[in-house]
Amino acid sequence: MKKNWSAQTQLIHGGGSRSHFGETSEALYLTSGFVYDSAEQAEARFKEEEDGYIYARFGNPTVRAFETRMMALEGAGAEDARATATGMAAVTACLMSQLQAGDHIVAARALFGSCRYVVETLMPKFGVACTLVDGTDLDAWQQAVRPETKVFFLETPSNPLLEIIDMQSVADIAHAAGARLVVDNVFATPVLQKPFQFGADMVVYSATKHIDGQGRCLGGIVLGSQAYIKDELANFIRQTGPSMAPFNAWVLLKSLETLALRVEAHCQNAERVAQFLVAQDAIGQVFYPGHESHPQYALAQKQMTRGSNLIAFEVKGGKEKAFALANALDIALISNNLGDAKTLITHPATTTHAKLPDDVKADLGIHDNVLRLSIGLEDGQDLVDDFAQALAHVLA
Repeated sequence: MKKNWSAQTQLIHGGGSRSHFGETSEALYLTSGFVYDSAEQAEARFKEEEDGYIYARFGNPTVRAFETRMMALEGAGAEDARATATGMAAVTACLMSQLQAGDHIVAARALFGSCRYVVETLMPKFGVACTLVDGTDLDAWQQAVRPETKVFFLETPSNPLLEIIDMQSVADIAHAAGARLVVDNVFATPVLQKPFQFGADMVVYSATKHIDGQGRCLGGIVLGSQAYIKDELANFIRQTGPSMAPFNAWVLLKSLETLALRVEAHCQNAERVAQFLVAQDAIGQVFYPGHESHPQYALAQKQMTRGSNLIAFEVKGGKEKAFALANALDIALISNNLGDAKTLITHPATTTHAKLPDDVKADLGIHDNVLRLSIGLEDGQDLVDDFAQALAHVLA
């Protein structure tokens, strides 16, 4: 594989290997097991003295093609990778594979609800303490460090209000303390942001989102150094089994071929819709990293090439008006997913972050009047017109 290929070319050819049939599209290996030429060969593979596949829970050629293509896209720092059944399996496996009782995590408080559950509720059950901090406050990260701190964890942009965290500064604090930085890069995608360039030690994705991008299948992936993947993560996945299905890996491989094109179109539409929403009297604050009104706009410009397709905004009039606006949209669909070809809208306080206590939601700014948009691939003017008619309906 040529290392000097652009990202777009890597997305089409990276990780590709053909069988003796010479197929154009990557082969789909729907098999749970593999056979050996001899008992000696089987012994050698189990001893890791010979490369080769053993069992689909440990590895599969189609899954490996997806992992290799993601490594090529992510670039320097992504020396190896392991795919998982879901994005949350990726987060959980990444953290649990490197932590043990007595260790300590420092995590940004603005996380997807399930990610907060893992760091705040699940890990402490196994003796791993957690401290949540304001991710935008570098002093808070520094002050949270303990002698037993092993991992920093954050997502940027965050879910759902799109906070931007200074990855390089947080990485510097983590590394000075002998800890590692794990970055959930799902909102930005590997097209718009490369966390390894800003000091991340591991990067995780829900491939269910933009990487598939069409609402068809679940998947996740963890990328990191060869030593971490081989010595810590690979055996954890092998023994606990959150493995990606070969069919899902094949679907994701095909999706990667158009990822860069889709992300660019997503961003163009999102910029247009954000500009429209900012100018509306019925809308309060708009949170979009690609618009100059965002409080961390300068940092977003430094870390991301564009603002992504996620927008959050406040609707004046509270939950009733927010629900009315969502219900009045014709194109945007009410769904808790994101990164889809279709524009999706969700009310985080009652869906993705519903399990958080009311005081925590208030502290995070996840109020009843907040909606989160995942802008799709429809015509941009149609999307603006849809919001215009929905706002007119709500204000009538």
